Amino acid sequence: MIEKKDVQKTHRSTSLWVNILIWIGILALLGLLAYSLLSKASLISIGDEIPDFSFTTFEGFEYEGSAKFSLSQLRGKVVLINFWASWCKPCEGEAADLEQAWRHYQPEGKVVFLGVDYVDTEPEARAYLAKFDISFPNGPDLGTRISQIFSRNLGVPETYILDENGILQFIKIGPFLSLDAIITAIESVESGD
Repeated sequence: MIEKKDVQKTHRSTSLWVNILIWIGILALLGLLAYSLLSKASLISIGDEIPDFSFTTFEGFEYEGSAKFSLSQLRGKVVLINFWASWCKPCEGEAADLEQAWRHYQPEGKVVFLGVDYVDTEPEARAYLAKFDISFPNGPDLGTRISQIFSRNLGVPETYILDENGILQFIKIGPFLSLDAIITAIESVESGD
């Protein structure tokens, strides 16, 4: 006959093994996640050529009348790529300065701005663009394909400036604090500093 003590002992022993297996599973998943994040650490760096990608704009935010174009079509121009989101408070702090910089450079046509809306919804994104009177080309990062190319995504805003040959020359993680900071960054790329 099995005594009550033996059943309790067996039950405790089984519970202990179940808990151990659960913790091993959790640790294995965390290890796998860490490995995948670290192996993705092939971050782009200054001097790297940015792979070509397609960009689809929101209606009303086209580039030279085109709602879809590729990065390679912008060769010969300095390209400022700004990742932003409507839910991002630091993005709001730089939005007006980015627009003012765009209006400064737009007439010459030598610098193109691309606003890449990161993990957002179109209605909120459009409201954000209207709120800050943004006029430069903007569109969603469909499937996060563009942000994956840059493989940083420490959070928005992030800005990357490419030279006329599509080579990354400037990285800004976090918001620009002034219009002068944006112009200085663009001018450093234009002059090759």
